[in-house]
Amino acid sequence: MDYIIIEVPDMNDSVSRVVLNGKAYHIRFTWNETGGYWKFGLYDTQNEPIIVGAKIVPRFPLNVFCGVTKLPDGVFGVMTKLERIGRNDFKDGNASFVFCPVEIGT
Repeated sequence: MDYIIIEVPDMNDSVSRVVLNGKAYHIRFTWNETGGYWKFGLYDTQNEPIIVGAKIVPRFPLNVFCGVTKLPDGVFGVMTKLERIGRNDFKDGNASFVFCPVEIGT
């Protein structure tokens, strides 16, 4: 399985540019201090929202229930052995935010 590791900056709120399946997007990561969890959002290059405030949980396809056609073909998820992802787990290498593109047969 091929996947792309997407860097989660060591910031409580950040927006980065990422290219998925040859198309540019903006991805936002936000740490929710009160709830103790990360969430992410995906936007097109005009900052139009595609996914907003999706809670990041370990080992689960994060966009599986999003019926949005603007999504890149693939699945967002977190690779980790942890049951919960803490504030520093991406920075410390205990978790990796990934995108697994769908392989289209020829």
